[in-house]
Amino acid sequence: MVTHPFAMSITTGAVPAADMRRYLEQDFQFVDSFTALLGAAVAAADTFEARVPYGKFLGQVATTEEKTYFHRALAELGGRTDAPAEPVTEAFRRLMDDVRTSQDYALIVAVLCVAEWCYLGWASRAVEPLPESFVHREWIELHEGAEFRAWVDFLKGELDRLGAAADEERRLEVLGVFRRAVELERSFFDMAAGQPSTAARSSNVR
Repeated sequence: MVTHPFAMSITTGAVPAADMRRYLEQDFQFVDSFTALLGAAVAAADTFEARVPYGKFLGQVATTEEKTYFHRALAELGGRTDAPAEPVTEAFRRLMDDVRTSQDYALIVAVLCVAEWCYLGWASRAVEPLPESFVHREWIELHEGAEFRAWVDFLKGELDRLGAAADEERRLEVLGVFRRAVELERSFFDMAAGQPSTAARSSNVR
């Protein structure tokens, strides 16, 4: 996932405008489900210390640069915030909504960890100088840097903490959701690159 050709093309600014537009139109469709998933993490977390980072990041997603980036980038590319969702987009939203409504903290962390860790993985491979176009450059910067790395480290740490206390059956359950999220991330980038995807099958976690 983190070396997907489409992701690597973002890091160099080589993604054609039409492909970047389609990708960002689809990525924007996750904003509401992702925000709700963060809210569920605040509610389902088993310690106060864990709730705080989720609440902080939730405020950033809802009010700061990532939200404004989408509107500026899509305006630059002639895109829409209300584009119809592709099948893989719908499948990923279903997975987010399923784990949110389950109120199962470990499953929530698994999906959040995949979503954020994957993006840090490819964005951290960008080398200076970053692309001149803000559409590519700012998207990289939103998913790299000390603050975002600390956020991903927190998610990984929570998943490790929960896993250490789980029995084998529980670990396999969480691993299944983790793998499904990775599969959908990969298929989402395949879609952005115009490749066929078979990952949009049912994503129910129960």
